[in-house]
Order: sequence, then C-alpha cells, then structure tokens
Amino acid sequence: MRAEDTPASLVGRVTDKDPAVGLEAVVALRRLLEELERLHVDNARDRGWSWQSIATSLNVSRQSVHEKHSGRRKAMGVEE
Repeated sequence: MRAEDTPASLVGRVTDKDPAVGLEAVVALRRLLEELERLHVDNARDRGWSWQSIATSLNVSRQSVHEKHSGRRKAMGVEE
C-alpha cells in the first residue's frame, strides 16, 4: 500500500467518476484488505485460535484460510 492510499484518501477516490481513478482505488482497497486479513489472521493464530475459528469468522472454509496463510506463516518461522 502506498502512503497516499490511506483509508481516508481512498474514500473520495472510489466514487470518482473517472474510471481510472476509481479502478486504481479498487486495487488499493484490495491490497489494504489483504494486509488487514494477514494482520488479523496472524493475531488470531498467535492467540491460539484454530484455523476453523478463523475460517468461520471470515466466512470461508478452513481449508482455504489454512492454504492461504499457513505457508506464509511457516516461511516467517512461526511455529504452528
């Protein structure tokens, strides 16, 4: 996420009538959401949450959340 892509700055850009501006804001929002998901999944795992509990909270399957995040956490050296 770029410094100028703060949540507050994105608010006006997502409703801009210029498609280039709006679509750029959509990409920035996707990146922000991915970053937030990583942060909160890591926080939940560090606090002992099961993959199933995280999946339920995210409204996805256990397999999908585990596949998406467990390899990244292992690469970071986090014990599962």
